Amino acid sequence: MLSRLVNVYNSHVMRKVILIGACWLFLPMPAFAQGTSAGAQPKGTQGASEKVHSYEIVSIKQNKTVNDPAGMRSLPDGFEWTNIPLESLVRGTYGIIMDSQVSGLPDWARRENYDIVAKVDADTAERWKKLSAKERGEEELPMMRSILADRCQFKAHQETKELPVYDLVIAGGGLKMKEAPANEVPTETMNGDQMTVHAMTIDTIVLAFPYTVGRVIVDKTGLGDKKFDFELKWAPDDRPSSDDAAPPLLTALEEQLGLKLVPARGPVEMLIIGHLERPSPN
Repeated sequence: MLSRLVNVYNSHVMRKVILIGACWLFLPMPAFAQGTSAGAQPKGTQGASEKVHSYEIVSIKQNKTVNDPAGMRSLPDGFEWTNIPLESLVRGTYGIIMDSQVSGLPDWARRENYDIVAKVDADTAERWKKLSAKERGEEELPMMRSILADRCQFKAHQETKELPVYDLVIAGGGLKMKEAPANEVPTETMNGDQMTVHAMTIDTIVLAFPYTVGRVIVDKTGLGDKKFDFELKWAPDDRPSSDDAAPPLLTALEEQLGLKLVPARGPVEMLIIGHLERPSPN
């Protein structure tokens, strides 16, 4: 799922980075109140008596290799990211999909790649075994944000702007995707102009194609956490397709999946970065 290109951040690569950043731990897309300080827990999501969890070990080292593949993986006691720009941590943990949603990001945060390993203590790792992926994600997401605050002195605030978006709805002909059992392990492969998905939610579409269509995609299908199997083939606008018979993306979504992108305007969350330093030494 993650592009193996190194130090190349064109739109096609960014789409995959954000997709893996948001789905790799099955994290919910963050939603912050306007004015919330980035790096802090959003107001209303944490009770006063709740324990604030943190990683026991955090290692961040710059990766200066040229040809090492990039990779992200979840561990039973944390996560490990290899050869990834810090921009991915910012965008992935704050739900930023489009370039237009973030301002103030230093150029080095896009160019310089890092290896990041974060692990919790044994008791927390044991407790995580009893949590669902979503429950663990909801707990781990603010922990990942705290890495930015603690190690990079990250400061930012949230703003909301009314911008053009696409509403994702079920097309008039009805849904054409096959529903998968809820307990199936999700998988996704992207091969140029073809996507093959097993047991993943509609967020797969929402997160995969904003760069292609040029707008944030808003889920209005009402499908929630239902999982689906599907295969999607389309003809990219910016390069030749491997399948001459493949239709444009919007047509492919409707004909093959029973989904439709409807132009609309809606609130889009913006992240305004005020300060971000290179990670402090381990």
